[in-house]
Amino acid sequence: MTSLDDLDRRLLSLLRANSRESVVNLARRLGVTRATVDSRLKRLVESGVIVGFSVRVHDPAETSIVRAIMLIAVEGRNTRDVIRSLRGVPQIASLHTTNGRWDLVADISCDSLASFDETLSVIRGIDGIRDSETSILLSSATI
Repeated sequence: MTSLDDLDRRLLSLLRANSRESVVNLARRLGVTRATVDSRLKRLVESGVIVGFSVRVHDPAETSIVRAIMLIAVEGRNTRDVIRSLRGVPQIASLHTTNGRWDLVADISCDSLASFDETLSVIRGIDGIRDSETSILLSSATI
C-alpha cells in the first residue's frame, strides 16, 4: 500500500467532495501543476488507494427512507447464530462485527417509521441478542 502524504490526503478530500473535478481545477486548488495531479492520481489508482470513482445521485424518494445504525450485544458465544438470523432481515443493508461493548453493527434502511418499528421488534426478538442501541440517521455530512 502506498504511503500517503499531505498532498495525497488533500487530493483525496477534494475527490470525495467531487470525483468529477477536472485535473486543472484540482491542480489550481492544490497549488501544484497539472502534471503533479496526473501523476498522483495515476499512482493512487495503480497502488489501489483509489479503487474507483462514483456518482452520488439525489433520489427524492430517499427523503422518506428511515435509516439507522443499530449496535447489538450478543449473549455468550452465539454470534454466528445471531448473524445467521440477522441475514434474514431484509431491512438490514449491511452488518459488521466489531469490538468493545457491542458485538455487531447493523445498518438499517426502512421505507417508513412503521416498518422501522416492526424491524426493531423483529431484531430484538432474535434469540441470542442481549442488548441493543439504535440511532436514527438524520442527515449525511459530506467528507
